[in-house]
This record gives sequence, C-alpha cells and structure tokens, in this order.
Amino acid sequence: MTARPPVVRSAPKHAVKTIRHLILVLLLSLAPRLLAADLPTVALFTTGGTIQSKGAHRDKLYEYSDGRVSPKELLDDLPELQSVAKVEIQEVSNVGSGEIGAAQLLKLGKGINAALARPEIAGAVVTHGTSTLEETAYFLQLTVKSKKPVVVVGAMRPFTAISRDGPFNLYNSVRVAVCPDAVGKGVMVVLNDTIHSARFVTKGNTYHVETFVDRDIGPLGYTDSDRVVFYRTPLTRHTFQSEFDVSALETLPVVDIVYGYQEASPAPIEALVAAGAKGIVLNDGAASFRKAAAKALGAGVVIVQSDRKGSGRVVLSEKSEGRGVVTSDNLNAQKARVLLRLGLTKTTDPRELQRMFNTY
Repeated sequence: MTARPPVVRSAPKHAVKTIRHLILVLLLSLAPRLLAADLPTVALFTTGGTIQSKGAHRDKLYEYSDGRVSPKELLDDLPELQSVAKVEIQEVSNVGSGEIGAAQLLKLGKGINAALARPEIAGAVVTHGTSTLEETAYFLQLTVKSKKPVVVVGAMRPFTAISRDGPFNLYNSVRVAVCPDAVGKGVMVVLNDTIHSARFVTKGNTYHVETFVDRDIGPLGYTDSDRVVFYRTPLTRHTFQSEFDVSALETLPVVDIVYGYQEASPAPIEALVAAGAKGIVLNDGAASFRKAAAKALGAGVVIVQSDRKGSGRVVLSEKSEGRGVVTSDNLNAQKARVLLRLGLTKTTDPRELQRMFNTY
C-alpha cells in the first residue's frame, strides 16, 4: 500500500487572531522600553522656587505658599518628556530662591560635575526660583567642568496657575539639554521660549513671563516648536575652560553689596568690614564711600566697583587701578559678587582679580 502523506491541519481562525493579538500587545508593551533605550539621559536637579509652588486657587499668581511640588510630580505632569529624554532626579532643596546660599550652590556644583562625568548623561537641568536664578546660573557657569549643556529653568507663575509657564519651560529646557548644538555653550537659562547665556542674563521684570533679558548682547537662541535654534556662542571663558574648582570647598568667602545713591551713608561699608567681609561690591558710587572704601582696602578687603544702570561696562581707569579697586566689566552687582567669592578662593591680588573680571 502507498503511504498517505501527513495531513496538515490549519489552526482555527480564532486561534490565529488570538496569537496575533498577543504579539501586538507584546510589541506595544515593549515599544516604550525600546524607544527609551535610544533616548539620551538628562540629570534633573531640583531646588524649588515658583516652578515648584502651589497656590490656594488657580488665579492666585502671587503669595503662593500653599504647598510644594515634588520632583516626581513635575515629571508625572509632563509625560511628553518621555519622547525627549530619560530623566534622573536629584533633589537639592525645595525652597524659594532667596534661601539659596553657599551650601546649596556647592552641593549643586559638585552634583552636576559628578553627573556630567558619567558618559551616559547628555546634560543637566536645574529648577530654580527666578529672583536669584541668575546668580546660581552664573556660579555654575564658573564651576561646571564639562562641555555638556547645563540649563537653569524657572517659572513666573505657580504650578497651580491657570496659565502656568513652568511645565513648558521645563519641557524646553530638557530639549536644550539634549540638543547637540548646545554643547560647549556654557550654562544657559531657558524661559519663555528663549535661551539665554548665564553670563549675560538678568531678571528684568518682577511679574511678567518675559522677565529674563540680555540687555547688552541679546539671547543665544530660541526653543521653537520645530527645533532648538542657536544664533551665537558666548566668547567669555566658562565651564570646561574655568580655573575655579569647588570639589574641595565646604564654604565660600563672605562678600556683600552696598548700594550707591545720593547722600549715601558709609555706615554699611564700615559695618561690613567690622563684621569680617572679605570683599564688598559697590553698586554705583557715592562721595561718602571714598574714605570708607579706602579704609576697607587698607584692612585687606577687596573692593569691586559695579554700577546700578543695568547696562554697559564699568571701565577701568588709572585712578581706580591705582587705588586697588577692581572693576566689574558689565557684570551687575549680584553677579560680580559671585565671581569675587570664587576669585577670593584663589587670590586677594587686585590685579589677578581684575584679570578674572576681564576674562569671565
């Protein structure tokens, strides 16, 4: 007898559909992981501020002290970030920017340097209150030891506001942090779709979302919907080129600011010298400051001359150089204080300090 060929039976149609469905479910479940595996990683450092503040109701846009937003809440509120980058969180603090001081600055600087030293980290983002944001950003501009992008971000409206700006600012900051064109541009500040250099940016309005400006120079670029676009690169020395090293520092020298005005009293200068200040930044001049400043210089206190106008350079004159006064170039008083604190960790020589102010 001739052997019959084996009978091949087809799987029931319902079984085929079930298998296809299971394969589809499996692929869909794996898709986010497969996509995430190809995404860059960003280190997010949170410090607090308006971007992490809650108001009692949605139209409360000031005195919003009704709770704080955790780092996890920030990310849970932005699922869109999952298509931009993987985000690692490190909480430094959750306070208003007026409470940020040397301890937080040093912790932040060391933490960012440690994160950016890891090959898998593409860049870093820092959330911060806007009042002193420019000071922290400039401190990082002077102390981060990497070409990788660092972006400092804040908000002018609390997390609970009707038309809050924080989530979109954070989203755009992460976009900048992973943008190849942002590499080597130093520390940046991103709010209101605009990219600023930490060296030149300042807060120019107490309330409106378009508060951050670069009066002398202009912004670096913009976070447009189609792409992150840059139009220039800062030429001042920064980040990977910086001579300042905070890795072994536990504190920073005391430096204060004295405001100049008509009939200004020399008492603040005298009191600060008596209290042990190592440096004083004069935010404009006053005739009554001359004797007090001379005494301060004689006591070994460094004097830096800044200006209250908000734009333009403080030019170094033969007279001020002869007195040993350092001029701040076009740094405002609060940023001049940041640079002087770091400069004093290396020298008290006014000529060397002037070199730093001319360079950074």
